[in-house]
Amino acid sequence: MTTLTVSGRVAQVLSSYLSDVFGVMGNGNVYFLAAAEKLGLRFSPVRHEGAAIAAADAYYRTSGRLAAGTTTYGPGYTNALTALAEAVQAQIPVVLVTGDAPSSGARPQDVDQTAIAAALGAATFTVTRDAAGTITQQAVEYALTKRTAVVIAIPYDLAALEASDEELPAPLAPQVMDDIDGGLGQVARLLAGAKRPLILAGRGAHLAGAGPELRELADRLGALTAGTALALNLLNGEGYLGVAGGFGTDTAAGLMGEADVVLVAGASLSPFTMRFGHLLGPDSTVIQIDAALQPTHPRVDTFVSADVKSAAGRILGMLDGLASPAAGRAEAWRAEARRRLAEGPAHHPGSDETPDGRLDPRSLASALDAVLPERRTVVQDGGHFVGWAPMYWNIPRPQDLVMVGTAYQAIGLGLASAVGAARAVEDGRTLVLASGDGGFLMGLSDLESLIGAASSAVVVIYNDAAYGAEIHQYGSQGLTQKPMLIPEVDFSGIARALGAESAIIRSLADLAPLTDWIAAGAKGTFVADCRITSSVRAPWLSEWMEASQAAKAAVIAG
Repeated sequence: MTTLTVSGRVAQVLSSYLSDVFGVMGNGNVYFLAAAEKLGLRFSPVRHEGAAIAAADAYYRTSGRLAAGTTTYGPGYTNALTALAEAVQAQIPVVLVTGDAPSSGARPQDVDQTAIAAALGAATFTVTRDAAGTITQQAVEYALTKRTAVVIAIPYDLAALEASDEELPAPLAPQVMDDIDGGLGQVARLLAGAKRPLILAGRGAHLAGAGPELRELADRLGALTAGTALALNLLNGEGYLGVAGGFGTDTAAGLMGEADVVLVAGASLSPFTMRFGHLLGPDSTVIQIDAALQPTHPRVDTFVSADVKSAAGRILGMLDGLASPAAGRAEAWRAEARRRLAEGPAHHPGSDETPDGRLDPRSLASALDAVLPERRTVVQDGGHFVGWAPMYWNIPRPQDLVMVGTAYQAIGLGLASAVGAARAVEDGRTLVLASGDGGFLMGLSDLESLIGAASSAVVVIYNDAAYGAEIHQYGSQGLTQKPMLIPEVDFSGIARALGAESAIIRSLADLAPLTDWIAAGAKGTFVADCRITSSVRAPWLSEWMEASQAAKAAVIAG
């Protein structure tokens, strides 16, 4: 029997769960990476430790498969904390393999990594010589069961020591929380009696694979459908209204507000989805089916803790035995929705002229949608620009829109996320990264990582020479804009120096080099440095600002 080190045992167990590892090599993980290579795990190097977790996170969001990030101890570990916090808050299963203080005790330079992880909501599993494999398995099963990030810590003095032989327990069988009796029966009765039903799906419905059942349920009921940004187009078909929240149209939002019964499937009903309390009508009956143990929003009237896919299937069976006098009215509801969507205004097309002569991001987004390959997976950094792709681009499937950073409201994780998504894309799709200039500069070191990882990638930089969200939120209040401005960076020149194709886009005609590159096969990476105006405020940001001002006024009045 081949002997394994403690690091080797960790890698061996991980190899039965995953195929890809992202990270930066250092003293604390060098033995783990050596063992991972021998076992055939694919290692994708990144240039900043935060990218290790963000890449593994995006890999999961794109493919549905687990991946690991790895860093050394100390500063390597603390560099990864923002991405680790994002994975926890977004409920993404991801594994961070890191070095740690020696088992004999901390050195002067060591920090309490377990306490730091706990403060972020991540559990730490510290391996030992006797149970390195068992502890690693426990960590992975915890991540998958709880849908969260975990840390596997390898004490520095154990990393290269021989691991004890172990007999690993069998992997845990998936446990599905499900309501078998009254809860779903009540839901079926409410839906059967609805005159204007709406089904709103979230990422939980996508992860559960509930799309077919929910679409069939909508057709049986004559319901309208919508999705959160992370369930974009999951329920696309007859009666589909698009994205719920600030990325949607006012016409669609108006229809959602008129629904009498709303089935929320696998969505948490965040403030952005709810348009800060204005999405649903005050008299709507709100049903939530979710894997969570309790309702996630005070508007929920009926809650069922269940697997969304199996619950939807059961409701379909229950409808067979229920009379549905409202079905005809529901079909009329769909017909009315078709008419109003056709007549109502779509998203603003943008303008040919702006006060500063730079590109309107809305017209740019429309032009890019026509240019970019139809088979695309879109990765987004955080920032003011974040709505342009969901609003203006065709993104056919939920897994083709990856937004790492939105749960924690972070910027700077876009390039790192693109590395992970690039490794996950396997069907010839072109990876498209959308980023602002501020976030791009934060993660700039991993442009080189993306160029090395992607077979076909387009990077779109919305370059307004500013932190755009702050310009609109605080510059508009009269605060000094000096800290909000960024000297205009030539990202095109940087990209060429690192081996990518690139162009500066000052007008829509300047998209010609990108069009030619795509026509030639779209091989490698193309960086489009798009010089946009900061004079256009995104609708979602206007909503947020209005809600914030109303809340502030209420506090002052109270």
